[in-house]
Amino acid sequence: MQALQQFIGLGAWDDEAVLARHQELVGATLGDPETGVLIVDGCDFPKQGAHSVGVARQYCGALGKVANCQASVVACYASARGYTLVDRRLYLHEDWFTADYRARRTRCGVPAGLAFQTRTELAWALVAGLRERGALPFRWVTGDEHFGNTPVLLDRIAGAGLAYFMEVPHNVRVWAARPPTAVPPRSGRRGPRPSRLRLAPDAPAPVRVDALAAALPAAAWQVAQIQEGRKGPRLAEVARVRAIAVRDGLPGPDTWVVLRRTVDAARELQVYLSNAPADTAPETLVWLLGLRWPVEQAIKEAKEELGLDHYEVRGWRGWHHHTTMTLLAQGFLTRLRSRLGGEGARADRAPGPPPARGDAPRPTAGRRGDARLRPGDPAPQLRRGPRAPHAPPTPVASAGHLLNHVTL
Repeated sequence: MQALQQFIGLGAWDDEAVLARHQELVGATLGDPETGVLIVDGCDFPKQGAHSVGVARQYCGALGKVANCQASVVACYASARGYTLVDRRLYLHEDWFTADYRARRTRCGVPAGLAFQTRTELAWALVAGLRERGALPFRWVTGDEHFGNTPVLLDRIAGAGLAYFMEVPHNVRVWAARPPTAVPPRSGRRGPRPSRLRLAPDAPAPVRVDALAAALPAAAWQVAQIQEGRKGPRLAEVARVRAIAVRDGLPGPDTWVVLRRTVDAARELQVYLSNAPADTAPETLVWLLGLRWPVEQAIKEAKEELGLDHYEVRGWRGWHHHTTMTLLAQGFLTRLRSRLGGEGARADRAPGPPPARGDAPRPTAGRRGDARLRPGDPAPQLRRGPRAPHAPPTPVASAGHLLNHVTL
């Protein structure tokens, strides 16, 4: 046990090189240029005391409230072949860069030249690093509203030639049509001539996305199967609208506003923005709506069955070594599941590939007793009313069950 603790907490091995090899193996196992998606999400660890690296009183997603915890950002790769975590970044609260924390940074081994980065900046570092290495083929990046509500991150993803599909808060504003802009005339004889665009005086104000949803006619909403749940298909009402994003008070890029509403009496609304092209098939946008599940399941599996949040290290090196070993374990089980599970190697209820325009209809999954339709199948993927429920899919073997098949 002592040797293991030293290996994790003090070992001189390069976790970045190990992670790079892990990503290569994930690419070989799950890589798919057509359906590969990178999902960024927060992953937090409640902690007692103040001695572990990065610990601060901050919002903890694991608890759903402000608490003493370590926070991180993770990247999950998902495709029609399955899903697994592929990278991570530890978030250091701003307090850790103050003079009061200088001794604690030294004690925890935080790199001397490290600068403060927000969680969205860490997310971009993950996306940019994986894009540059090229081991994982993907063209979509998704995330929750914490990341979607950061225009700088969205524009960086778009500038890298990638498509984003990000949840946003209800108070995000867009224009239904591109408003007029102009460079105002000089107000007097003195001073520099204005050169920056301004909204025209008669330009309409942007509207909140929830107000946009409320103004849509009933005919704009369609019932769609988002994914296959354990108790049958998960349905939602879906609408999509082309709009103009707001950037610094001015019209920005064209965007899809994708609206998802529960079919129950609550009519709970979720809103997403995407820079997908204007001719993107509606089935593809529906397919993307189901892509929160793989990262949530990957984090849950890594914590509950692989010990992601069970460690006895306090320093920077130990945290990164431990999370690297956990990601390796999950990657190993993913490859084992691929060999043992056959069709079950796909993430249970995870999305199937989106349709390409002009493609022939894809067949349904071939497992006996599984009547599931893969997102991208022809109608009734999008339809006006509910249909009879499907039989539940065969569950995927758990990590613990798969470990029983391993011969050491």
